[in-house]
Amino acid sequence: MLGSYFYHQILRKTIIAFGTIFNDIEVCHTDSSGNVTSKNRVALSYGPAQKFLARIEQQKNLAKPVQITLPRMSFEQTGISYDATRKSSVTQTFKASDGKKVFMPVPYNVDFELNIFTKLNDDALQIVEQILPYFQPSFTVTLDLVESIGEKRDIPIILNNISFQDDYEGDFSTRRALIYTLNFTAKTYLFGPIASSVEGLIRKVNVDMYGNTSIKTATREVRYTVQPEPKKDYNNDGVITVEDRPFIQPGDDFGFSEETTFFQDGRNFSPTQQSDI
Repeated sequence: MLGSYFYHQILRKTIIAFGTIFNDIEVCHTDSSGNVTSKNRVALSYGPAQKFLARIEQQKNLAKPVQITLPRMSFEQTGISYDATRKSSVTQTFKASDGKKVFMPVPYNVDFELNIFTKLNDDALQIVEQILPYFQPSFTVTLDLVESIGEKRDIPIILNNISFQDDYEGDFSTRRALIYTLNFTAKTYLFGPIASSVEGLIRKVNVDMYGNTSIKTATREVRYTVQPEPKKDYNNDGVITVEDRPFIQPGDDFGFSEETTFFQDGRNFSPTQQSDI
């Protein structure tokens, strides 16, 4: 089982989707009259909080443009765990939009930490207030988890808790950085390998009709057969014939071929032998 390579980039897509939520947050500064003097987009980076704290501690001037500036946000994935509450049968399958049989995905929780670094308390409050109203306590994003089968799912991202830290350097008159830490959980799904071909797709249906209801003596008298009818030349032989039927896919534009056959030979169809006996 293991060793068959596949990579749907689901965890990568989940991380990107989480970061995109907080990618357009801004802070405004006003003068004493309430006029906006500046409006800046808050920078967002992927990385641990300790990395940015180390940069801040090495910096003497928080407003110096060539150094790391505040306000700033960072996020990182902090864990991943199996979610037994969303478990489904390991043998259960479903049909994808392209007709492929796919095993049910495995539910996993991906934990994230979002850190907000600011110099001014009002900047921190502006950022936090732009985030919290959307989480009650979850915010749902839609991800195309497996593009090859068009499998899109709603992924709730839950806000678990918020913590606040006020770091100082030197005496209490010097404020170093205000840090808000928000912890989230994204409830995503992981898919295994996807079959490269459509297997088990029904391409022909037979319906037999009987003259009476006796299981032992009744024989089929009428058979109604339906098959997909191609509308284009799949095998490129210059004509559209029954030879094109095996190439029809579920999402294609096709018609139906119907046939009604009458019998008086006293036979029945055998599912095991796939013939009339």
